[in-house]
Amino acid sequence: MQVSSYLKLSVAVALATITLKTGAWWLTGSVGLLSDALESLVNLAGAIFALMMVTVAAQPPDDDHPYGHHKAEYFSSGFEGVMILVAALAIIAAAVQRLFAPQPLEQLGLGLVLSVVSSAMNGALAWAMLRKAREHRSMALEGDARHLFTDVWTSVGVVVGLLAVQASGWLWLDPVIAIAVAANIAREGVMLVWKSAEGLMDQALEPEVRAEIERTLDGFRHQAIRFDHVATRRAGARRFVDLHMHMPAGWTLGRAAAVRTSVEQALMAAVPGLRASIQLLPMDVEAHFGDPRDPL
Repeated sequence: MQVSSYLKLSVAVALATITLKTGAWWLTGSVGLLSDALESLVNLAGAIFALMMVTVAAQPPDDDHPYGHHKAEYFSSGFEGVMILVAALAIIAAAVQRLFAPQPLEQLGLGLVLSVVSSAMNGALAWAMLRKAREHRSMALEGDARHLFTDVWTSVGVVVGLLAVQASGWLWLDPVIAIAVAANIAREGVMLVWKSAEGLMDQALEPEVRAEIERTLDGFRHQAIRFDHVATRRAGARRFVDLHMHMPAGWTLGRAAAVRTSVEQALMAAVPGLRASIQLLPMDVEAHFGDPRDPL
């Protein structure tokens, strides 16, 4: 199943969970269950926006975007993080109002059953989506999956709290649970926004991937060839490495190009999704960076 197919499934599941959780809130009058339903609305908005951004990211390079559109996925993650924070504020507002005006809960048993069913659906989908996100290095899919996991833990907390309300009769526990839920999902929202910002700032590849690149280059290093100025970055699912390869000045262009092709192919075979750009230089020539005349 493709990344876009998982996001379409996420939209469908979000619609189903909204129905179930809204029904649970309507039956019980619990502000905790209301907070759970509001988070599912955020799930729906996030899944729809993620699907849009994945579609954009899959478009081929063009004249205006010669390196592709892969970073569009980071906008999805950032948008979902902001939506989570908005939902958290709405939950807190409703909970504070209920804290000062407690209300008895009704038909709690059926409401909790509906909440548990919706959580099971979210949990199964989130687990499958996270596996797919790691396989395809999709930030949009990972963001949606992690939000669904947050939704699951939110629902677990709400259910446990409402059982405590039923056992103790302490109605103030319901809004307190809702505020705790809001704090938890706000933390997740901040993390998603932060990861999105890091991705947009051309973050380097993961340490283990950089180590694999170095191991691959070690296979070509000897007295006649050396590498330097190795720089990596990632954009959505795409990975990039730029480097300089030094070789004897007496080599023919054809020989040098053949070696470079071998290095590029080895790098791309070692690191899936990698695009390598290698600049050829004679052994006695150095490239200089940080020139004071450079305005950047």
